[in-house]
Amino acid sequence: MIGLGDQEKRAVVLYSGGLDSTTVLHMAMDEGYDSYPISFDYKQRHAVELTFAKKSLEKLGLLGRWKVFKLDFSKVKSSALTDSSIEIPKGRHPDEMGDAIPVSYVPLRNTIFLSYAAAYAESLGINHVFIGVNCLDYSGYPDCRPEFLESMEKALSLGSRHADNPGSSFHLHAPLLHLTKSEIIKKGRELGVNYDLTWSCYDPVVEDGMVKPCGACDSCVLRHEAFDALDA
Repeated sequence: MIGLGDQEKRAVVLYSGGLDSTTVLHMAMDEGYDSYPISFDYKQRHAVELTFAKKSLEKLGLLGRWKVFKLDFSKVKSSALTDSSIEIPKGRHPDEMGDAIPVSYVPLRNTIFLSYAAAYAESLGINHVFIGVNCLDYSGYPDCRPEFLESMEKALSLGSRHADNPGSSFHLHAPLLHLTKSEIIKKGRELGVNYDLTWSCYDPVVEDGMVKPCGACDSCVLRHEAFDALDA
């Protein structure tokens, strides 16, 4: 069952440096989990997120535990996040984003990331893995659905050492699953998250020698809308 468990308080946390994963990391720590953050450099066009991840982890004193796995998704040509020839939609209102799978979907990304996270967790003797998927992602991303996470939890347990240990299994935690972006930010603020140290933009721009958010991609729009709604 996806949720918070009561077993040994150590967890691997999937951490991109974004708004959602930063909130999840703080939630895991607040729940008393000794946290091990991992990130992925998969040749994403917004790799600057890893710079922000590093800044946040320095503040949290977790930089020494941080692991970055390098993967080459550049050959996965159907995603705008890994193929620069695919244009990222700009200036859309949330109502225009719809329920269709977006061009920013990276095929099976969460399947691969969770497999790496589980492998790393097993090597450390850890049963818990946290991931920052949420209800907004559910509308368009197939690998953010509750049924996907439940199936992955079962598959990872059956395909690991847990299979030979009755009563033992991986526990996938997705505490943001049914929260809106504004609710996520509200929760993060309660936990002291500094959102200035997070990155959301899919299509960074360089201005005056500095990398900045484009302010118009879907991720930027959703972030701005969430903060505006919360602070209204």
